[in-house]
Amino acid sequence: MVIHDNFADFVLFLYIHMAHADGAYHPSEREVIADRIPKLFPEEKDVLGRLARAEKQYTATDKAQIETIIKDTFKHFNSVRFAQKYKVYTDMYDIIHADGKVEESETRALNQLKDIIEMGVVMKR
Repeated sequence: MVIHDNFADFVLFLYIHMAHADGAYHPSEREVIADRIPKLFPEEKDVLGRLARAEKQYTATDKAQIETIIKDTFKHFNSVRFAQKYKVYTDMYDIIHADGKVEESETRALNQLKDIIEMGVVMKR
């Protein structure tokens, strides 16, 4: 199930997903995500508006479908270089550390994403 038309929108979805991985959405996690938006969307003038729309989309998404969305979307954007996907992974590392503590659920979500990224590398060989 692919719900994003471009990789940048998908990345923003992933950032929000990671921020919610521990069941809370800490303001410092939101700040880190907002700081990444100009890099994802260089033409965006309304960073907080873009973030609010993405948050709304995320909260409206059936949580049972999130893993499928992530896997299918990484497969869909298979032309995206591994380095770019790995940058997403490192950004998520910053997000989970933003509130000063890393919960086990966040570590699991980050490792799951790493496995999905690596799966994509294996599939391309």
